[in-house]
Amino acid sequence: MVKKILSYSYIYIILLLLYLPVFYLIVYSFTAAELAGQWEGFSMELYRRLFLDEEIMTALGNTLILAAISALVSTLIGSLGAIGIYYAKKGVRTLVENVNQIPVVNAEIVIAMSLTVMFVFFGQHFFGGESTFSFWTLLAGHCVLATPFVYLNVKPKLLQMDPSLYEAAMDLGCSPSKAINKVVIPQIIPGILSGLLLSFTLSLDDFIVTAFTRGPGLLSGQAQIETLSTLVQSKIKKGAVPPEMRALTTIIFLIVLVIVAVYSIRINRKNKALSGKHARRRSAK
Repeated sequence: MVKKILSYSYIYIILLLLYLPVFYLIVYSFTAAELAGQWEGFSMELYRRLFLDEEIMTALGNTLILAAISALVSTLIGSLGAIGIYYAKKGVRTLVENVNQIPVVNAEIVIAMSLTVMFVFFGQHFFGGESTFSFWTLLAGHCVLATPFVYLNVKPKLLQMDPSLYEAAMDLGCSPSKAINKVVIPQIIPGILSGLLLSFTLSLDDFIVTAFTRGPGLLSGQAQIETLSTLVQSKIKKGAVPPEMRALTTIIFLIVLVIVAVYSIRINRKNKALSGKHARRRSAK
């Protein structure tokens, strides 16, 4: 009993330390004070000023567009890659899986510098020495960062799947592509959705790859693209982060919390329904 209490206490203390800074920002997002820690009475002023701040709104738009596109591309590549590797020969599968681990275990600064060198090389040899940095190089960098994690989310679902289902679909007349669409993909949807959410989150808060690979953006005209992470870093260099960022932090945290809660509830309900079906089948036998 004492061991159980101590283990739970340890977990709760770690969670408290992790989320205490976020709760601190949430509390002080409801006051108009310029500095967090100064309470000037309850107010929604920061939220009003947030949506009127063009610089923050532009950075937010850039961040969301980049995160959404990179999440979709990474999920597509990672999911199809996981399916292809699952049905590949053992030697090919081992080689690709080992290569996939490199971006996961490597320091992010190494990935960012490698991408920078590659983009500069292409710019010098294929684009007449012009700078190739743009929104698309930034998108490529985020896809390189997120795709291995999508693969790692999809792979366990493929291993849990009954391999005879695909073969049965083929025996019944399905083409390989139709068998994958009708049989394989429905079985691994939870892994695909987890990879999508993870890749979106990775892109949303990335700074290192963004700082090394960004260029003129879609929403920023000819100026260098600015995301929330680079905007905060530039403001810190100037001496202070805008207080409106506390309101934005609260909104992002609550949205992510709702998405995760809804997703978890749906998965739990689905698992309970499957458990109930299995129990009824066993009782029927």
